[in-house]
Amino acid sequence: MTAIINRKLREWAKGKSAAEARISIYEKIRDIPYAIVPELISSKRYVEIFKLGRGSCTPKHFLLSSMYERLGIMVLYAVYPFRWADVEIDYPPKLRELANSLPISNHLACRVEIEGRLVLVDATVDLALGRLGLPVNSEWDGLSDTLLPIEPLGEEQLYHPY
Repeated sequence: MTAIINRKLREWAKGKSAAEARISIYEKIRDIPYAIVPELISSKRYVEIFKLGRGSCTPKHFLLSSMYERLGIMVLYAVYPFRWADVEIDYPPKLRELANSLPISNHLACRVEIEGRLVLVDATVDLALGRLGLPVNSEWDGLSDTLLPIEPLGEEQLYHPY
C-alpha cells in the first residue's frame, strides 16, 4: 500500500513548490471518477482506488490525508451528516424514490492546516459530475476553503486520522 502511495506522490508532486504540490495532489484525487464502492470505504483498502479507477468521498479523502501527511501537512477528517434526497441534482424518478428512503448518511472531507488555518478541502466531485449541477471545485487556489457537495444537516465533526 505504501509503495503505490509514495510512487503517486512523487509523480504528482515532483519539482513543485509546497503550494503547487498541494494543488496537484488535490486535482489528481478530485479527478478520480466518483463512484460508491463499498469495499473502498476502509482505512485498510482505500488505496485500491488506483486499481479500480473510481471512488467516493471516503477513499478519496483517506488518500488525500495520507499524501498530505507525507508532505508534513497536518490533516483532520471532517464528517458531515447529510441526506441524499437533499443533494441538488435532478434524480431520475426511481433514484429520487430511493434517495428519499435512505437514512441520514455521513460525508467525509478534510480540514488541512495551511498557513496556520484549518482549510476545508473536499475532493469528492470530479469535473464530469458538474454536468449534473453538483458543485465542482475546478480551480482550487491551495489556500481557500473548497465547496462541499452536500448540504450538512448538523455540525461538522473533526477527527484526527490516527
